[in-house]
Amino acid sequence: MKAYLRTVRLELAEPLRISRSTMTARDAVWLGVEHDGATGYGEAVSSVYYGLDADTLVRLISAVGLERFADPESALRALRDGELASAATVPPAVTAAVESALLDLVGKRAGVPVYRLIGASGPPVAATARTIGITSLAHAAAEARRLAASGFQVVKVKVGSPDSEDDVERVRVIRDAAPQVRLLLDPNGAWSVAQATALLPRFADLGVEAVEQPLAPGDPDALGALAEKSPLPVIADEDAVSLEDARRLAGRVHGVNVKLAKCGGVHAALRIAESIEGSGTELMLGCLTASTLSLAPAVHLADRARWTDLDGHLLLAHDPWGGIGGADGLVRASSRPGLGVEEVTAYEDVA
Repeated sequence: MKAYLRTVRLELAEPLRISRSTMTARDAVWLGVEHDGATGYGEAVSSVYYGLDADTLVRLISAVGLERFADPESALRALRDGELASAATVPPAVTAAVESALLDLVGKRAGVPVYRLIGASGPPVAATARTIGITSLAHAAAEARRLAASGFQVVKVKVGSPDSEDDVERVRVIRDAAPQVRLLLDPNGAWSVAQATALLPRFADLGVEAVEQPLAPGDPDALGALAEKSPLPVIADEDAVSLEDARRLAGRVHGVNVKLAKCGGVHAALRIAESIEGSGTELMLGCLTASTLSLAPAVHLADRARWTDLDGHLLLAHDPWGGIGGADGLVRASSRPGLGVEEVTAYEDVA
């Protein structure tokens, strides 16, 4: 097998402000794995939160050494068995990108889509949330109206601004502008226990369906205690990174947000889903801001989730890949072999 890497810059359509930062662009590293005339693709994106820049991603992906395997099937088996790379030295985002490229290539060689490789009989279709960041009330209302008119059934509202009354009013105007949509809330860990206890009933009165990671990560016991009293379902995100985290939280929170770049890919996500089954904790599929290439593996899992938040590609000014839809509020796994994605926009490499 042969592997090659490209680094590109993904610009957002508009700045995305959350409680801890504002993003305008993100670097992405594309991995291509070639064997017998076919190529599989994966993507890893830079993350300040996880301490990964493009140069680090390139170095770590290269160090995996895919060229030592005779074929993608044996490499994929090694990845599943934990023999491809050490979890101590390779972050989950790298494992997820490598697995994506291998799944894409194995599916193409077998002539089947990825969802078939992981046990689904038909292509998953799911209503994805669409994120509205911390922004002005007027812009939030206009965005909510536009999204509802485009077919979106779920809107996720970023909160956690310094003035919590601003958050409440933003949710209120979004609710008024799009009364039929389901609302999710995401403070990205910005609240104290006292703030969350005071605010969650107010958001429940506004018809919010669930809240992600209301408390700062690092104290799962506090998150579980809050979930027990909360008038809204509480979904762990930053506190639910690994399989061990999910097991620790199972039955204590209402959901865990599984992002492939956070947990290590499709098979890691499947193990998490299996570990929480029957516990009362349900699965949310989330993503980072990235291209269709990053999101496609998760879309092939979408039939397993109660909540689907796979809109990272929709936040870009130009998505260089296509194949999962989403502009109408629905993401769809392709029935074409592999991931079913294709590069549709030429992108210059980052110098």
